[in-house]
Amino acid sequence: MNICLLAGGGIDLSNSYVLIIAASLIVILSYFFNIIAKKTNIPSVLMLIGTGILIKYGMESIGIGELNILPILELLGIVGLIMIVLEAALDLELRKDKLPIIGKSMAVALLGLLICVFAIAGIFHYFLEVDYFRSLIYATPLSIMSSAIIIPSVGNLLQEKKEFMIYESTFSDILGIMLFYFLVGIHESGSVSGASVEFGTSLFGTIFVSLLASYVLVLIFQNIQAHVKLFLLIAILLLLYSVAKLAHMSPLLIILIFGIVLTNHHLFFRGPLEKWVKPKEIEHIEKDFYIITIETAFLVRTFFFVIFGMSINLNDLLSFEALIISGLILLIIYISRYLCLLAFVRKSVTPQLFIAPRGLITILLFYAIPHALEIEDFNLGILLFTILVTSLVMTFGLITDSTKGDSIGMSIGEDPVRIDDAGHH
Repeated sequence: MNICLLAGGGIDLSNSYVLIIAASLIVILSYFFNIIAKKTNIPSVLMLIGTGILIKYGMESIGIGELNILPILELLGIVGLIMIVLEAALDLELRKDKLPIIGKSMAVALLGLLICVFAIAGIFHYFLEVDYFRSLIYATPLSIMSSAIIIPSVGNLLQEKKEFMIYESTFSDILGIMLFYFLVGIHESGSVSGASVEFGTSLFGTIFVSLLASYVLVLIFQNIQAHVKLFLLIAILLLLYSVAKLAHMSPLLIILIFGIVLTNHHLFFRGPLEKWVKPKEIEHIEKDFYIITIETAFLVRTFFFVIFGMSINLNDLLSFEALIISGLILLIIYISRYLCLLAFVRKSVTPQLFIAPRGLITILLFYAIPHALEIEDFNLGILLFTILVTSLVMTFGLITDSTKGDSIGMSIGEDPVRIDDAGHH
């Protein structure tokens, strides 16, 4: 990333102190955006993207040319994704009374993903006049819900609905990424059967490695007495994720399974293994690790969406073709979501119906599409418009739910029951 530029207005971007001031101001702004988000239900992500857009046009107005921000955007996206999934996993308590909500959320995530992928691919195939397989590749990122946006935005929902959205968005991320790389594997191997065998082997291998690594890490780290150990644990997880990725495994499963094993250690360390664990030490690690995870996720999420905002070209949103295609994609997203929620949740489907934003995963997978499968002159306005509108629709749904909740609370003389932002910690 080339930042050694002198702005026409006299701002030296090669000055470390200038960069530190800018980064600090962005973090401070993000903190206040979170406060505003809690009070208004406007996702902080929208405010961060808007900040990035303003920074971009502000830099252009003082003569700073375009910066190559894609490499740093991809790096932040990967680390942010790991931290967000880990944060979600640490909130997932495996209890018998949770099994129904886990099952329903996975069913909605899987069915909604598949319907969107095949329907959106049909739109690309018809309007962009490209082969259906390539259309599937492009449709997959747009079919995945963004846990990076959902998890920090649903803190004020009723407990059952909040848990449902955390489970669903996490499953959507993982299943969507697995489907994307399965399709890429079909392209690389040249056959569905070859890709299926490789995918099945990779999946079972990933689960085995994940469980083994989780047991070993928990047993080792419960005995480490040094004060500096949490970032060591994060470094090991990042290492495992990267190695698994290079080995064509499903690395997000490693992160998810580790978080679940850590927070539900009483279920995984039973029988002969029970004598090896120190419950108080593990609970202490879990508590500290949860805090550092949400802090790191906040920091990485902040810079990712600000830098993404800096990469947006608003002119892409003015394309009539992009508006038509995006409008059809949005119809598919919300119609399929309504039908899935109606089939599996049945009772109140709001505001869950409106909570289907596209974001970090969508952006990362678009940049991961192999060069041989790229659609020439694909209008990024389709991507940008879908991300922005789904976030705005979520904002509407959360604000409406908040107003309804306040009305109910006032009618019975008390506030509606909400889950604490810190989850079970």
